Formats: sequence, C-alpha cells, structure tokens
Amino acid sequence: MTTRSVCISACALLALVRSAREEPRATLAPEMVGEGTVSTPADEFGGTLSADGRSLYFTRSIPPHYLYAVCVSKMNNGKWSQPELLPFSGVWRDSDPVLSPDGKRLYFVSDRPVCMVPAGAASTQRVKRVCQDRHNFDIYVSKLVGGHWRDPERLPEPVSGPGTEFFASEAANGNLYFTSDREGSQGVDVYVARYANGRYEAPENLGSPVNGDHIANIEAFVAPDESYLLLGTFGRPGSGNCDLYVSFHQHGRWTEPRNLGPNINSPARDYSPRVSPDGEWLLFGSEREGFANRMARPLTYAEFRNAVAGVHNGLGNIYRVPMAEVLALRNP
Repeated sequence: MTTRSVCISACALLALVRSAREEPRATLAPEMVGEGTVSTPADEFGGTLSADGRSLYFTRSIPPHYLYAVCVSKMNNGKWSQPELLPFSGVWRDSDPVLSPDGKRLYFVSDRPVCMVPAGAASTQRVKRVCQDRHNFDIYVSKLVGGHWRDPERLPEPVSGPGTEFFASEAANGNLYFTSDREGSQGVDVYVARYANGRYEAPENLGSPVNGDHIANIEAFVAPDESYLLLGTFGRPGSGNCDLYVSFHQHGRWTEPRNLGPNINSPARDYSPRVSPDGEWLLFGSEREGFANRMARPLTYAEFRNAVAGVHNGLGNIYRVPMAEVLALRNP
C-alpha cells in the first residue's frame, strides 16, 4: 500500500469517527412506573427498588404537605401490586425512602417527635423517654430483620441536627450523603458523614460547585461507589422550577453539576432521583404532563374535571429512563 493510499484510508477512518461522534444519540422518553397502581392521580415520588427489583418503596402524599407516607408495592406477574403502607408509617410525615446498596436499611426523613432518655439516667433504670415535637425533619433508618422492617431509629447527632434534613442516601462503604439547611449552609446543602469504626464522623459540607448561594439541593442520591451524585435542585438554570442534575467525582473533586437535559427534565418539577440496584435505570418523580404549559385553547368543564381526576393532573408520578442517558454526560 502506498503512502498516499495509507493517508487516504486514515482520513476516511477519521471522518467515520467524527461522523459517529456527531451522530445524535438516541434517547428514550421517560416511562411511567406502575400507572394506575404506583403512579396514580394522587401524589407520588421517591421510588427505590429492592435488590431483587421486586419491591418498590415510595412516598404518597396528601398535598400540599399535610401527610407523607412510605408505601411498598410488589411485582406480581409483571405488574406492580396495589401499594400498602409500611407498618411504621401513616401518622407523621415520612418522606423520601432510600434503600442502602445492600437493601438491608431503609433511610427516610420524618417530622415525628424526637424521643430521648433524660441525661444522667442510669442504663439499668426503667426511665420514661421524653418526646419533643421539633417541627422539622430528621433522618431515620429502619433495618430489615427476618424479612420485616424494624421500628425506625433516628440517626444520632451530628447527622440529625437542629436544622432540617431533607434526604439521605448511603454509599457502599457506609458513608452517608444527606441534604440540610443547618447552620453554615448557603441554601440547602449536600453533606457527607463518613462512616468509620462503627460510627459517623462529623458531617462535611461538600462546598462549591455542588453547593452555592441560594441553591436548594433538596435531594442528593450518591452512587454506591461515590462516583456521582444525582441532585434534585431549585435555584439553578433549568427547564422547570426544580430540575435533576448530576455531579461526577473526578480527580478528587466534584464537578460542576450538569442538567440532565430536556429529555428527562420537563417544564414542571422533576425531582427525587434514585438508581436501580443493577445500575440500569434512573427513577425519579415528576409533575410533567400536567398544567405547567398553557392550554392551547380554553377547556370545557368536563375536560377540566377529567384532567384533574386523571393520572396526568400535575401531581407527582414516578418515571424511569435508562441510566445511560445520565452517564453519557460524564464525557460529553
């Protein structure tokens, strides 16, 4: 082969590579999860899957903020069953369940009263605990023992603190990532409490660029290997009033959060991200297809009534989309 022909072949190969790079990447529209059972005309968000993928834990609420309850639906014959409330939920506002990577711990936030043994009481005494309603959310965890979820325990300070904690997720090494408006936060910030020697160390604020002035990172889901954070955020430029973002951990630091784009984010609120245990699916809550956009024409009363009563009425539903959509943003 002559030098000229080698050059032509190399140039042709380079052109093919460039063409492949420039070819628009196929995307799949987000798919509603469990329409009619999990996703209903009521308000749902925060879907987290068990390790075998056959149990889905999520929040169902009475809008706007009167009651949040943690529910579970089971996969039977390829369909999600009618949900049930977990035994410990249904009294207080229990929100945003997240399973640990091994599926043995269920984290959530709750405004239930904080009950403690009075200081100075001997461990051998039968002392009545003192309960105080602090009117804010703390982080709780329920442990799976013998196939049943135990009564939840409040995570001790300094993880649960005097401020409000909104969301918590655990990495495979036990490090806990959570969001809070505690003193020292710029808005609602992401913190990490590293797990060492059987206890949590003092939480560290992740700082910039994840956190910033007047930015509310309500949710922060961490990858099991801590390679990325999925954020549900108010205050950043985006498609709606709350969008989903991703920040990757590269070269010892967190990258600037990137918007997941218009295929995932809608003109409405998109929030409460999770990843399936096999890493294949992003699950998230969304209020898409409701009334975020202006009507093309005036509705009749019958159309308005049917829209309000339908699953696309603007309240939250749970959707999924391949995680490849998100991971492609690592090296755009």
